[in-house]
Amino acid sequence: MTTTATATDQEQRNSWVPMFGLFLGQVLMSFNVALLPVSLGGMVAEFGVAPTVASTAIVVYGLAVAALVMVGAKIGQRVGWVLIFRIVVAIFAISSVLMLVGPTVWWIIGAQALAGASAAIIVPSLVALIAENYHGRQQATAIGSLGSARALSGVSAFLIGGALGTLLGGWRPAFFIVLGVALAVFLLSFRLRSDKGNPGIKIDVVAAILIGLAVVLLTFGFNNLNAWGLLQAREGAPFDVGGLSPAPLLIVAGIVLGQAFFLWTRRRTKKGKVPLVSLSVLARPSERAAVYAMFIVVALEAALNFTVPLYIQIVQGRTPFDTSLAMMPFNLTVFVTATLVVRFYTRFSSKAIGVFGFILTTAALVWLSFVVTNNWETLPTILGLFVFGVGQGALVTLVFNVLVTAAPKELAGDVGSIRGTTQNLASAVGTAVAGALLVTILSINIGRAVTENVYLPPELTDEVSLENANFVSNDALRELLAGTDATESQVEEFVSINEESRLAALRLGLLILAGVSALAIIPAARLPKFRPEEIPDPSPEDE
Repeated sequence: MTTTATATDQEQRNSWVPMFGLFLGQVLMSFNVALLPVSLGGMVAEFGVAPTVASTAIVVYGLAVAALVMVGAKIGQRVGWVLIFRIVVAIFAISSVLMLVGPTVWWIIGAQALAGASAAIIVPSLVALIAENYHGRQQATAIGSLGSARALSGVSAFLIGGALGTLLGGWRPAFFIVLGVALAVFLLSFRLRSDKGNPGIKIDVVAAILIGLAVVLLTFGFNNLNAWGLLQAREGAPFDVGGLSPAPLLIVAGIVLGQAFFLWTRRRTKKGKVPLVSLSVLARPSERAAVYAMFIVVALEAALNFTVPLYIQIVQGRTPFDTSLAMMPFNLTVFVTATLVVRFYTRFSSKAIGVFGFILTTAALVWLSFVVTNNWETLPTILGLFVFGVGQGALVTLVFNVLVTAAPKELAGDVGSIRGTTQNLASAVGTAVAGALLVTILSINIGRAVTENVYLPPELTDEVSLENANFVSNDALRELLAGTDATESQVEEFVSINEESRLAALRLGLLILAGVSALAIIPAARLPKFRPEEIPDPSPEDE
């Protein structure tokens, strides 16, 4: 028996060269996304738009993935994973070319929409192709490497993107690396084992439309809460309903369509028809807890990755390289923790690791809300980012692995679809909500400070319209006030108000994020067990 098992294990050991291509496929997506926050300041300066407009590129990418990943999984099963993988990697390369040559911010947003649509198929392809090409311990190692690839991309993107942006004086050169990685993945894809698609697989078009519209409406609603108004419609809103902002209406409509998707899917399943995704993977509370935990942890990461570059590049007017240095404690810690945490799976339960991880992220955010200043390089701030990175890295890898292995083997593709939708919707919503939250708090803080300041004349405060404030540096605010009748002392008073209000908005925003993190501690105690080597081959008939 032992000899047979050993021989079988040896027969199943395949070259790691194809896995290197899949590893780079994860790097391709993660590196592209991680570059966007580093490029935020450069986009704002080049295109002359508000930071929240530039951040729409981040939101659109996540929106496209979340809206299309379920359909992408079905397309992969129908066409064949290797063929569709090559096609979408080539499309991703085209999107990187658009990032290099796009003349306006809308070209950039369009490029990221194209990249997101491609990633909607790459996400399920990675797990499916690992199952096609690796088995046993090799398969477990390959699955774990995807989490490490995501963390490594975060570290390298901030460092390389920041360095290139500073040395070459622009944000675009870093996307040459994205293009190069895409070409490398395309070439390495020819080393992957070819599978046959199943033309008999049908796509539930109604469910695809329902979930796609739900994701789009939710994301646009959250992303425009600040621009269109939290409740009352602002001047920038495209329309209003009795004075009510369209942003909350879109969110409500998205929730309704999401419920309609679940209702339609259950009804289709009862009739014996194949649904877009099997809801049985969410039947147990443990699986639902895992999805909830993934949404929270990814949203928190997206919010922090948006907030830190916003303050360093836009508020402080510093270089992208300064941003990469400030984020290095966090990103490096996430990478190291994501790589090493798998060694603790045999010693501690997934529940214990999950609870501990969320306790760390909560404590770190509370700590940061008290110690953060306009200088991100202070030791207390670095310590907070380090602790948050430990919790974040452990959670990202953990929830990825338990979600993939918790469901029955025949439903692994459905788990991948739900994971992809959850992860990318959370990333888009996390970025959008962070921007809306911070700007809203800033506007309230500035409005209150100006009202209570008896030194500033009312006609001057009306002229600069600080109640519609956005994040600007002190120098930019001085330039704005130079065209008014404000005296030099009044200008400095405005700058002082703006500076204090920004810091207060940051601290309150971090405290709110800590509250969101704390809400996930109890659900994390219901995470499913990790079951290694449980990924099925999507084409067992080929064996």
